[in-house]
Amino acid sequence: MKISKLCFALLGLAFALSLPITPASAQATRTWVSGVGDDANPCSRTAPCKTFAGAISKTAPAGEINVLDPGGFGAVTITKSITISSQAFEGGVLVSGTNGIVVAAGPSDVVVLEGLDIEGLGTGLDGIKVQTAGAVYVRNTKIHHFTGNGINMVDTTSGGRLVVTNSFIFQNGTLNSAPLTGGININGTANGGNVLDTLVDNNQNFGVQVAAGNVVTLTRAVIFAGTGASLSSLGTSICFGPSNAISGGTTCTSTNAFK
Repeated sequence: MKISKLCFALLGLAFALSLPITPASAQATRTWVSGVGDDANPCSRTAPCKTFAGAISKTAPAGEINVLDPGGFGAVTITKSITISSQAFEGGVLVSGTNGIVVAAGPSDVVVLEGLDIEGLGTGLDGIKVQTAGAVYVRNTKIHHFTGNGINMVDTTSGGRLVVTNSFIFQNGTLNSAPLTGGININGTANGGNVLDTLVDNNQNFGVQVAAGNVVTLTRAVIFAGTGASLSSLGTSICFGPSNAISGGTTCTSTNAFK
């Protein structure tokens, strides 16, 4: 009897060892965060994480982080294609003395940020800082109270895109800072920015600034600067349609009618 039990035990162990091993660090294509979550969780729908930083390490490239309920989910650095989405709840990013969201992804990676409220408390640096990425889409998002820029695109790898739609960017920048800071800054090398159905209001120094060699297009955008010109023409600024409103005595490089 004892020999039979031993044989069964050895057979069971051999079978178990023959099974494929799933790594503990396996990433999911969709993860979740909650105001009452825990970053020790797997970030599933029933066991969500607490922060975006906690969830991103458990989310596969090109995956999606969803907000399950209202909360403040902290700063995050993004190094891969990903979507961070809050469709029905407050998806807060509250920071002090640092950047809100840093994008340092690959040259072909696509990052989507939607439904977020990014607050700098008057001491935060940049709301969204794009260091490298193929494209960054900012949709239905509020960015406010940063000492640097609401959105700062500094990608020098050439050819990145920033698309801002249905968003509100206000009260960012530091008066007469060096370099100047404000609402949306399109810097770097050969980058493109698209601003659509967006209000850029009461930012210091400029609403939208475009450095030489970069291009921004504006469609149904309302841009008011707190101080000085709202749009720097160091780069190229193209308006589509007659419905843009730009203060500060600056006009678009060219205006094109819809066809």
